[in-house]
Amino acid sequence: MSLKDKQGLDAIDRKLLGLLSADAEQSYATLGDKVGLSPPAVHERVKRYKATGRISGVSALLNPEMTGKPFLAFLHVNTSGWGKTDAILGLGDLPEVEEIHSVTGNTCMLLKVRMQDSKAMEDLLKRIYDMPEVVSTKTYVALSTSLERPVQAGITEF
Repeated sequence: MSLKDKQGLDAIDRKLLGLLSADAEQSYATLGDKVGLSPPAVHERVKRYKATGRISGVSALLNPEMTGKPFLAFLHVNTSGWGKTDAILGLGDLPEVEEIHSVTGNTCMLLKVRMQDSKAMEDLLKRIYDMPEVVSTKTYVALSTSLERPVQAGITEF
């Protein structure tokens, strides 16, 4: 019997989740060879991860340049009052908006946006400034990306 951590994961779970996050198209047999389990045992664990919401979905990682969206920016949105409004959350319906976070500090909301170019960014900013609750924005354009990855299963012990 393996030891489980506070999240209910054992070392095999963490390794298996890490392998899946790196390449979710691997067969259960391949994954089993890498973690020391039979393919049916791997299948059962993956079914459990999905049933419990530990794996919330599987998606393809698209190449931004090859899909016409090489312009990456982070947008701080300051609002009057509570920033987590239906209008701002509704920006999540736009394909350019990849993430929306309610944050602490000197801003209310943080958006990760990816689009074609600076003209598309200007159009998005106009749309945001048309919202009556928006007071100001700060935009940080990414010049290059050194690391971008999905949630990782590993943990660092301090």
